[in-house]
Parts: sequence; C-alpha cells; structure tokens
Amino acid sequence: MSQAKTGILLANLGTPEAPTPAAVKRYLRQFLSDRRVVDTPRLLWWPLLRGVILPIRSPRVAKLYQSVWMEEGSPLMVYSRRQEKALAERLPDMPVALGMSYGKPSLESAVDNLLSQGVDHIVVLALYPQYSCSTVAAVWDELARILATRRRIPGITFIRDYAQNPLYIAALANSVRASFAKHGEPDLLLLSYHGIPQRYANEGDDYPQRCRDTTRELVSALGLPPEKVMMTFQSRFGREPWLTPYTDDTLKMLGEKGIKHIQVMSPGFSADCLETLEEIAVQNREFFLEAGGEKYEYIPALNDAPEHIDMMVSLIANSR
Repeated sequence: MSQAKTGILLANLGTPEAPTPAAVKRYLRQFLSDRRVVDTPRLLWWPLLRGVILPIRSPRVAKLYQSVWMEEGSPLMVYSRRQEKALAERLPDMPVALGMSYGKPSLESAVDNLLSQGVDHIVVLALYPQYSCSTVAAVWDELARILATRRRIPGITFIRDYAQNPLYIAALANSVRASFAKHGEPDLLLLSYHGIPQRYANEGDDYPQRCRDTTRELVSALGLPPEKVMMTFQSRFGREPWLTPYTDDTLKMLGEKGIKHIQVMSPGFSADCLETLEEIAVQNREFFLEAGGEKYEYIPALNDAPEHIDMMVSLIANSR
C-alpha cells in the first residue's frame, strides 16, 4: 500500500488586500459576519453591521492600516508568507499552503492548492497559540464547509493549539530575554492577549485558561517573580463585557501608580499585525507615557524567527 502524501495547511485570520476604506470594508464585512466571531441574532446584527459599523469603522481602520503597511503589503500577510516559505524549505517533501479565514488567500484556495498536488492527508496548523471558538473553531467550521462539497476528502490532522508547547515557550522566553538585554529589565512585563467576550468563556470556551497556561509556563521559563508579570486582554469590540483586565486601562493605571518602565509582549499573536504594531506598539505606549510612565517597549511577535519555524516543524512531526 502506498504511503499517504501529506500537505500542510497554515491558517491565520486574514487581512485587507489594501489599506483603503473599500478593501477594509470588504474584509470587515466577511470577518464580522462569521457567527463564531459575533453571534448576535442576524436580524439585529445585519442592519447594525451594514448601516453603522462598516461605514464608520472602515475609513478609520484603513488609516490605521496605512500607518503600519509594509512595502510588500500588510504586516500579517508579509510575515505569514515568510512563515510559509521558511516552513516549505524545512519540509521539502510536504507541500505547504497558506490560507486565511477571511480575505485572500482563502482557506478554500489553500485546500485546493494542496489537493492539486496529490495530497491525501492534510495537517492543519492554525497559528493561534491559544484555542478560542472565535479563531481556531472558525478554521474548523470553514474546513468542514469546504470538504462538504467534495466527493473525495483527505485525511485531516487538526492541531487544536500549542499554548504550552515547550519550543513555543522557549522561543517566547528567548525573545523576552533579548528585549531585556537590549533595553534593560523593566519594572513590569505585561503579557497582552487578544480578548473575547466574557460570555464566550462562560459558555465553555477555554481560551482564558489557555492564556493562563502560556503565562504560567513563560513566567516559569524566565524565572521572574509573579509580581513582575501581568496578564491582560486587548482589542475589545462592542458594548458587552470582555475578558479583563483590559490592556489599555491597565497601562493607564500603572502609569498613574508610578511604574516607570514597562515591556509588552502579545503571546497570542504568531505574526505581527494591526493589533500589535498599531494598538500595542503605538496607542498603548501613548496611554502609558501620558499617565506618567517613562519607558515602554513592545516585544515583537515571533514572526518567521528560526525558533518559531522549528516549533512548527516539531508540531507537525508530532501530530502525525
């Protein structure tokens, strides 16, 4: 019996194709229409989304994208393509395809790409270190939708998350140590994760626990006393309560309390994007400094660092 040919599907959230209101509007419409992201009844949500949110937010968000856009494109896309290329070089016998939940390249185009190369088994690596129903489960749903239309489906290995993976933790720890060596050890290391509505956690999403797992392992690897590290949640949207403490409010509070030097890392992001490069590195820096803080550094995401690619190779090898 011939051995199965395995392909790798790298999945991430997605990004607008251009930093323009029209492109951002297209992207946000698709993103905010996913029930995994916003589960408000459609009868209430559609008029609000189309009549209020998209017209108001699209031009505003486009300006933010313009401030971080790279020569080769959106930061998330640039780093994701570099990850795809680096992984393909490390695994020459396995086709690798990048697919996004929203925007291009779509998850469907990635699946088609792999199947066209004769793959009969796909390892799905969604690049969200901590599982959430609003991210990882959205990839699962879309994958099921795609394969529901096919007569012949491949075997699937789905990597749920890697919140405590030793190579992931080691790569994060080395990144923190490098920042400390460059800028000096701060009064506080802030670990800021993307938030979700508190209600999702109440209904069974174990995302907060997975964030705590990463934080615990990272603090242990760094050997830092607990009082030197804080965990917060960023990027809330809408009016209902999200996971707390909120990153922006915490940074204002810390500045007012006399904390002078802070370094911030976002361990839930596998690649730098708008939420890290603009929200954390720029907006939240201003909040802290305006509240009385003096030094603030953002520690970049792992992006296409060799240690990060090593971790991906290991995850894929151990998943089969």
